[in-house]
Amino acid sequence: MTLTDKLVYINRVTKVVKGGKRLSFSALAVTGDGNGVVGIGVGKANTVPEAINKANAIARKNLLKVPLSGTTIPYKITVKFSAAKVLLKPAAPGTGIIAGGSIRAVVEAAGIKDILAKSLGSSNRINTAKATMVALSRLKIPEEEIARRQAGVENKEEEGEVVGG
Repeated sequence: MTLTDKLVYINRVTKVVKGGKRLSFSALAVTGDGNGVVGIGVGKANTVPEAINKANAIARKNLLKVPLSGTTIPYKITVKFSAAKVLLKPAAPGTGIIAGGSIRAVVEAAGIKDILAKSLGSSNRINTAKATMVALSRLKIPEEEIARRQAGVENKEEEGEVVGG
């Protein structure tokens, strides 16, 4: 599994101290194998390369397997993380990635080829990326979910509990 890292955003942060201003940097990186595995990381350091390396390392630690349905996601999902709200919608093959900013970076790294996405609410790139990750983590394969739920119903029927109604 070869992972590719992509730098999404670098933020220069200034802290005012007694002797003047102290500069530091935060970096948002996305890593993925283009085949359903994706992770994001935020690294902070006094120099840009250090912050990028930290972000990449954190992204590699937080990898997530995304259930794909062909070249898209199985169903529409809306997720709110902090003030960032993200809408992900499956698209027909050949549509491409219709998404902006950090949503696009996360979706591309995951290997999703056709998707419609919209960022609602906050324009904060870090929170939008995190909201996208939460949305992708909540996706399930419909066939497996149906089988799991039916197994739960069968177990309850065996125990003599009333199911439904």
